[in-house]
Order: sequence, then structure tokens, then C-alpha cells
Amino acid sequence: MRKNLTLLALSLGIAFINPLSSVIAQAPNSQPVTIPVTPEIPPVVVPALQPIDLETVCTPQNCLGLDEQLWGKQGDKQALLTSIDNSLRYLATNKAVTAYQNYPIKEITLNRVQRSLVRFRQLVVSSRSAAELQAAVRREFVFYQSVGNDGKGTVKFTAYYEPVYVASRVRTAVYKYPLYRLPPDFQKWPKPHPKRVDLEGKNGLLGDKSRLRGLEILWFSNRLDPYMVHIQGSAQIRLTNGRRTSVGYAGGTDYAWTSIGRELAKDGKLPLSGLTMPKLITYFRQNPQELSNYLPRWERFVFFAETNGAPATGSILVPVTAERSIATDKSLMPPGALALIINSFPYPTNRGKLESRLVHRFVLDQDTGSAIKGPGRVDYFMGSGQLAGDRAGITGGNGSLFYLLLKE
Repeated sequence: MRKNLTLLALSLGIAFINPLSSVIAQAPNSQPVTIPVTPEIPPVVVPALQPIDLETVCTPQNCLGLDEQLWGKQGDKQALLTSIDNSLRYLATNKAVTAYQNYPIKEITLNRVQRSLVRFRQLVVSSRSAAELQAAVRREFVFYQSVGNDGKGTVKFTAYYEPVYVASRVRTAVYKYPLYRLPPDFQKWPKPHPKRVDLEGKNGLLGDKSRLRGLEILWFSNRLDPYMVHIQGSAQIRLTNGRRTSVGYAGGTDYAWTSIGRELAKDGKLPLSGLTMPKLITYFRQNPQELSNYLPRWERFVFFAETNGAPATGSILVPVTAERSIATDKSLMPPGALALIINSFPYPTNRGKLESRLVHRFVLDQDTGSAIKGPGRVDYFMGSGQLAGDRAGITGGNGSLFYLLLKE
């Protein structure tokens, strides 16, 4: 799936030496000059994850691993078990073998991640309370904390979801904005790739003049819906003939993420403070003419495959589970591994509003995204449908990310 924004920056120390050839040329009788060369010192690369001493981060009122949402009337223990099983299926594949052969932290191995998940699953099943599970986890597991975007563990959270839209299998006067499948020769496309505006036009209706002609999967009644599918990376679809299907990410052009909300704020159209996805969508619904001005600014173009009603799938090719799956930078974080996140998320109240609540949640790292870069970014999968979209759209803030591995 997709997934929406901070880049890891490494400072490199480089010594520049001014050439002395012009000076030497003016003194033909001078002795050879020895120019001292400062040897290059390779940058110190700090691992993205560091083992921590639990006693230094725990207090009697707040200690890691107390996921109270696993129990009670609204408990989602089965969702967590399902997500664990999905990761275990991935960890048994050749893709996982390849990923962990290149994983930069040597003590985090495929075998250790597998054993950790199997044991944690047993503990989830056998524990009778959040406190009992927490005690067992603290006894048997080591916590590795992400260094975050500041080297001190600060992690920026966002959330994504799977939208549900209405679309047509054929173009009509109403349904005229397409979603495209991956071109069969895409791997041979030279770089730089065509930009969004080159492939769909400024107004999204390039149509027969587009090099993507004939690759249309579905047609939408407005331009914003397929664009949102590009951002989220998948969608459930209600077809105009009454049937249902779904689409999932199949590939994309090689351009970085551009925040359209930030572009609007830069132009003074909306205040950046408090800008959320629902506010952004409302703005474009009220000002559809602005779509042609702002959507092309995200130059990346995303392609899809029809998935026939299958659930949303993460980058490790297993289904993602609502509120139990996360997306991270897979060049730094262990794919399929068990993690613990601490952050505030919006929850519905009895009055139909959304209220922020700080929670600890065990999750599985099963996805990534073009905007999810560096150790200080987590995208949290909120689920499918309108409520999930409303919650994802206002999720944000800084929290913490930990990975759990059995003690050696």
C-alpha cells in the first residue's frame, strides 16, 4: 500500500582541497610541492534500533507493553493473532530470507524474529489480562527502540486507511476519471519517468492522448477519488452494476512524495496549523477547479491491479490488519516483526465525536510507503471505510516505536 513524511538525514564530513597547480606553474624552478591529503573518515552510522534497559523507561504508572485494548468487550485479541499469523506466513518465504540476509543489525535475524512471534503468540493466547501479558513480555523479551527522527526516540505518526468508492467498469459521461493498471513494459521505461501531468493531463482527462490509453481499470465520477486511491494505495470498490471488487498497488513512477496540503498552505489557501485530510477533502469538494492546480504537483503516478475484493495488502504481500499493522521504512526496520507503538489516536465517543486517547499497542510491521522514510516515521493502518478515513485523516503527533525480540 501507499503510504503518506520525514527523511533520514546523515551528515557527511568532506574535506575539500584547493588545487595548487596555478601557483606551481608560476614557479618553474621551485621544488616539488607535497600536498597533504586528509584521509576521508567514513561517517558513523548509528543503527536505527537500539536495545534499551526497561528499568530506565518504566515508571509504576507507565511501563511498556500494557496493551489494555486486547481485553474487554471491545478487545481485539483475534485481530492481533491474525496479524501475527500473516507475518509468520511471510517469514516462511524466500522473500523474507533475502530481506534478512541484508538486514543491517546483525542480532536481528530471521530465525529470532520467527521465534519471537511464535512465543509472543503463545503468551497472548494464554494470558488472562493485560498485566499478565506485560509481565511475561518483560520477563522474556528485549525491547529495541527506534532512534527516531532526532536520535532520542521521537517518531512522527500518521495513519492510512482503505477507502470505499463507487466506480464504473466503462467510461460514461459521468464516470470519466480513470484508474490505470501497470503498463506491461514499465520496467523498460527510461528515467526520469513521465510526470503525473504527462500521463493524465492537468485536468486528469488526457484520455486517448495519454500513453496509458487502454490500461484503464475503472472510471470514477470525480477526480479526487482516484487521486485518494493513489495516496492510500488500495481501495474497496462498489461498482455501478451492484457488484464489488477492489484494487491494490502495482507500481509507481520514481518521484518523491509531495504534500498537497502543504502546497495549499504555502499559497495561503488553507492554514497549515490544524490542517487534516478531512479539511483538505472538504476544500477540494468546495473548490473542484483547484484540483487542476494542485494535484499535478505530486509528480508521482501510481498503478494498480484489480484484487477482486481481497483485503488490503502490505509491502510484504500479506493482508494488513486494522489497528494491528504499521508501515515503516523497510531499509531500516525488520519486515514482519513484532513492534509496540505508543501514540495518541482518535477514537469515537458515544456522542459521535472523535476523542484523542494515548495507547500502547502491539502491532506487526507489514507495510511501507514512498513517504515513509527514516527511523522517525510510522504509518498506522486504521482499516476500511468512512470512519477509518475520518480517524486516519486527523491522526498525527509524536510517539515511540519499539521492536520486541526474545532474549538470547
